[in-house]
Amino acid sequence: MNGVLSVGLYIHIPFCERKCPYCDFNSYAGLDALHATYVEALIAEMAWLAKRAAWQATTVFVGGGTPTVLPVSLLTRVLEAARAAFGIPPGAEVTVEANPGTVNEAYLAGLQAVGVNRLSLGAQSFHDDELHLLGRIHTAAEIEAAFRAARRAGFQNVGLDLIYGLPGQAVGRWCATLRRALSLSPEHLSLYSLTIEDGTPLAEWIARGDLLSPDDDLAADMYELAEEMMEGAGYVHYEISNWARKTSCEFRVSSFEGRGASWERRHAPGESPFFCQHNLTYWRNEAYVGLGAGAHSSWGGRRWHNLLSPQGYVARMTAQGNGEAPWDSPVVAGVEAIGEALAMGETMMLGLRLLEEGVPLARFAARFGRSVLNVYRDELAALQAEGLLERRPSRVRLTRRGRLLGNQVFGRFLPDA
Repeated sequence: MNGVLSVGLYIHIPFCERKCPYCDFNSYAGLDALHATYVEALIAEMAWLAKRAAWQATTVFVGGGTPTVLPVSLLTRVLEAARAAFGIPPGAEVTVEANPGTVNEAYLAGLQAVGVNRLSLGAQSFHDDELHLLGRIHTAAEIEAAFRAARRAGFQNVGLDLIYGLPGQAVGRWCATLRRALSLSPEHLSLYSLTIEDGTPLAEWIARGDLLSPDDDLAADMYELAEEMMEGAGYVHYEISNWARKTSCEFRVSSFEGRGASWERRHAPGESPFFCQHNLTYWRNEAYVGLGAGAHSSWGGRRWHNLLSPQGYVARMTAQGNGEAPWDSPVVAGVEAIGEALAMGETMMLGLRLLEEGVPLARFAARFGRSVLNVYRDELAALQAEGLLERRPSRVRLTRRGRLLGNQVFGRFLPDA
């Protein structure tokens, strides 16, 4: 493979202090003894990939699980190895997810020192009883303490994740959570409707009648309330579930080296500097590489994923391997070839999640050599007639009604849907 391969880099830390009852992510509690050897396996996976191609990670996202259950010294090793293997440029967005109950100012200052310049706090709610229902290890007060600690540590880009549509949750309580979140003035907010995942304890509780099933109509009301409140507070609703604070000035971020230097980052008109750049890679259906147990990658017309078990991942990576392509790594559990029809359909499905940007006609044509308006003529006409999609001179995007019915729109573009 010749030339530099530009990708978004995702690093999965599958460990938690306690597994939340609603979560079906690849995460595990009680594996503290595996932390150090897992980090060594991550570094080995990076080195294996670096020997087979010249990479440049335009963004880095460390997710989980709860990455901040690791000592900051181990996260430092991970990020330093990633910088060496993936050529991370100065000023690149480097995000770490954190549970508010696992960090303090000293820990966060340690992240800053290794070049982390964006923090994503898994707040979920500002009501302690709701946090208890969700199995979170932190309190509402600890969310605020962690946020203020992040500011003191020097973070200028902090996001909060919140969940709505909980069993028995009233609109007024969701409103109170939003008000408390907005009072902190985070740069970014991700607001997710609770999804009941098969096989989780929460699904079992609901099936037994121990909890009410979430009310979809009420959740839609909460979403519309959030849209109103966020707009009133000066946030850009740039993706179905994500909002970023507006700014009228150029934003300067700490360098990856984390030693006080600054680098200018300019953004397109209408684009906030606080959009999550890493997630834009996914929504624009661009290339990304995932490291760690269960991580997914997409590049070169293929999509592949690593095996789920952290113990198995460590054992396989220790064994190394002789393959040459990125998807030949010893920890890869499956590979899928992505044909043109699927690639186009997924580009539509993901791109339409971006509410203002939508799917730019020129970008689609440049990638596939075909016009969106020709490839999806019938689908676009039907969705426009239903009031779910609108065509602008340079793009197609969801209508306000389409935001609430997005899944009905997205499926129209997938082959054999």
